[in-house]
Amino acid sequence: MTTTHDLAHDPAHDPAHDLALDPVRGTTARAGADLREVVLSAAVAAAAVLPAPTQLEVGQPVPGAEWSSAGGAGAVVAELHLPGAPRFAVLVGADLVEALAASPLGGLDLAAATQPALEAAAAALGAGCGPAREVSADLVDTDLGGPFTAVPLLGGGLTAGVLLVSDQAANAAGALRDAVAHETAAVAPTRSSQRGLEMLHGVDMEVTVELGRTRLTVRELLALSPGEVLELDRAAGSPADLLVNGHLIARGEVVVVDEDFGLRITEIVDESAAG
Repeated sequence: MTTTHDLAHDPAHDPAHDLALDPVRGTTARAGADLREVVLSAAVAAAAVLPAPTQLEVGQPVPGAEWSSAGGAGAVVAELHLPGAPRFAVLVGADLVEALAASPLGGLDLAAATQPALEAAAAALGAGCGPAREVSADLVDTDLGGPFTAVPLLGGGLTAGVLLVSDQAANAAGALRDAVAHETAAVAPTRSSQRGLEMLHGVDMEVTVELGRTRLTVRELLALSPGEVLELDRAAGSPADLLVNGHLIARGEVVVVDEDFGLRITEIVDESAAG
C-alpha cells in the first residue's frame, strides 16, 4: 500500500522548508519534526485499536506528496473538533474490507469498524472527532483538502492500514497542546487540589455496579443462544464492585429497593491499596 520513507535520510529534503507559511491560516506552520511528532502520537493510538489479526506497529511518517494510495481497498475520513474542522483519515487493505463483508453477523460497515481507531487518534491529538465517512481509497488524499502526512500501520511486516493526517489538523493539534501546556504552567502554582475538586462538584459521573466478568472468543459469542448460562469470575455471595467512570471505588451487597436493584455499600476501596 505504501513505502516507508524517512525524511531524515532524504538528500533532497531541505530543513529550511520545515518552517513554512500555513496557506489555510496565514500563520507560521509548525516545524516538520514537531509536526511529525504530533502525527506519530495519533498513529500509535490508532494502531492500538484498528481491527487487525496481529498487533500493529507504526512505521515512518511519509509526506503526502511522496505517498501513494495504491493497494488500499477502503478509506474513511472524519473531521476533528478543532478550529477549521481539519480532516484526517484511515486507509485499510483488502483483508479488513473482505472480513467485514463476510462477517457471520452480516456485512459490517467499514466506517463503524474504524470509528474507534479514528476516535483514539483524535484523542491523542487532544480533540474529539465527527462520525467516520467512507470514501474511495483512490480519492482519500483529495478529500483531506490539502497537504498531509501518512503513517503506515504495520502488521507482520505488511502494511495493514495507513493513518493520514492533514497538515492543518497537525498544526491545530500542536497549537492546542502548546496552549494547554502554557495554561497549565500558568495556573498550577495558584491552584489547590481542594479548589479543583470543588469545580467538579456539579459534574455527572457514570456509576456502574459490576457482578463479575468473563471472556469469550468470537466463536463462543456467535454460538450463544437463549437459556445458556455464563459463568462469571466471582463466587456466589461475593460483594459487587461499584465503579465510577471505570474506576473501582467501593464494594457492597446487592439489595432490592422498591422492586429495583440497589447496592448497600460495605467497603470503601482505598485508592492506594487498589492501585
